Amino acid sequence: MGRISALLLLLIAGLTIGTKATANAGSTLDKIKAAGSLPCGINTEQPEYSTQDAHGNHGAFDLDICKAVAVAVLGPNAKFTVKPFRDEQEALQALKAGEIALLATGSSNYMNTTNAGFGFARPIFYDYQGFLVNKTMGIRSPKDLAGKKICFLGGTEIEIQLQGYMKREKIDWLPFSFQEEGEMEAAFITRNCAAITADASQLAYERIAFKDLARDFEILPDVVAKDPLAPTYRLDDPQWAAIVDWTVEALIQAEESGATQANLAEMKKSGDPVIQRLLGVQHGYGQYLLLDDAWAARVIEAVGNYGEIFERDLGAQSVMKLPRGPNGLWTQGGLMYALPVR
Repeated sequence: MGRISALLLLLIAGLTIGTKATANAGSTLDKIKAAGSLPCGINTEQPEYSTQDAHGNHGAFDLDICKAVAVAVLGPNAKFTVKPFRDEQEALQALKAGEIALLATGSSNYMNTTNAGFGFARPIFYDYQGFLVNKTMGIRSPKDLAGKKICFLGGTEIEIQLQGYMKREKIDWLPFSFQEEGEMEAAFITRNCAAITADASQLAYERIAFKDLARDFEILPDVVAKDPLAPTYRLDDPQWAAIVDWTVEALIQAEESGATQANLAEMKKSGDPVIQRLLGVQHGYGQYLLLDDAWAARVIEAVGNYGEIFERDLGAQSVMKLPRGPNGLWTQGGLMYALPVR
């Protein structure tokens, strides 16, 4: 009888936990639908406010991520409220407090991912710390920086990572530390330093300000340190987490399958089962996210596939002019690989 009572108690406890999880599931989705708008955060990354991260301001990319998730849950005329933050820690605090339901891109690093309150979709932008150099100085790789000054913002993670990289690569170099970004850029333009180091997104953002001089400036492909970015949410709602996760997967799968804004209607005629499931031709898949079957098709129609977003906001068609690099599809030597739609 004792064993039976214990088993009954375990069963009742399991049912209670299961009921609570079911009750919580979808609460974020319900709130967003009731408000008719998705509150979405964007980190504008003002360097003077941050000593832990050095991402550039890639607001256009973040806006498209906000829009993609909003369209997935609210339909083609979806509204979303953008809340800008000066740095990532400020944005994460707002996310924790419930001021936003989504941070378009957050750093999926050790400190953030071990925080029990936050969850991350797969990386949607593989940023990395690199070097901005002047091609006319004959610098083609970090080895060419031996004996030369490298500019960086002092007292930051960027400085720590730079020191580690140069030690590993056995490159003797001269540190040139700054507290103010404008002074650092002036030193680079006047060739008082041979390179600036920061995240590639920040370097691309800075390069825009150099205008005509920018044609001589190049971001080397060499990776000083990895700094991937991913849509970020609270972990108290698994249903919402699944919606954000699969919005990212849908964008990548659309590019893998060749589905674009322009050919979406034609692609719906495809006999490919992956396309049929992704675009809602084969019914029944939307219910697992508490969405209708056409949710992913709406997203692609609104923002395009992942490749279209990247090229428009960060790549060749943008002012940033970042190469795809690790953000290319796995079939093209990149790291973007969608989970199976099955």
